[in-house]
Amino acid sequence: MAVQILAIIIALGLLMFLAYRGYPVIIIAPLVTLLAVLLSGGHLLPSYTEVFMTNAANYVKSFFPIFLLGAIFGKVMEMSGAAAAIAHTIVRSLGSKRAILSVVLACSVLTYGGVSLFVVAFAVYPFAAAIFKEADIPKRLIPGTIALGAFTYTMDALPGTPQIQNIIPTNYFGTDTYAAPLVGIIGAVIVFAGG
Repeated sequence: MAVQILAIIIALGLLMFLAYRGYPVIIIAPLVTLLAVLLSGGHLLPSYTEVFMTNAANYVKSFFPIFLLGAIFGKVMEMSGAAAAIAHTIVRSLGSKRAILSVVLACSVLTYGGVSLFVVAFAVYPFAAAIFKEADIPKRLIPGTIALGAFTYTMDALPGTPQIQNIIPTNYFGTDTYAAPLVGIIGAVIVFAGG
């Protein structure tokens, strides 16, 4: 058991390292999976064809409509300028004195509204860069600010969020997207305050 856990940790570490180095995850994920099976002493081909590929195909089959509709909605919001307009309105209404808060709130509103995390990051960045420059805040803080607003509490803690990280578990737990609203709100407040 310890060898298998160590194999998984090594494989995940290698996956993260290679992904950060710019290698395509769609190619390195199956290779790293094979490495994990090899390190744990499992049978290589059966593990790949019967476990990995079966589960990957089931995952895509089950959640493809969610990914597709989310991507289309995000693209429509991006192309129409709606995402940028929402971000611009929030950032400008709070002003440069509250630059970090305004970027976090802009990302939160867009993410909770159903816009893809990646679209949010690209839609908000130009406004964040301008307002951070105006407020004399280092640009190196922009990724953390965007991540707090888009990748944390609005993605999976707040009840009813339409992000896939909240929708996918509903199949497994037999709940809806509004499950555990009190716990979700408390968690969101803690993450927001901590951020």
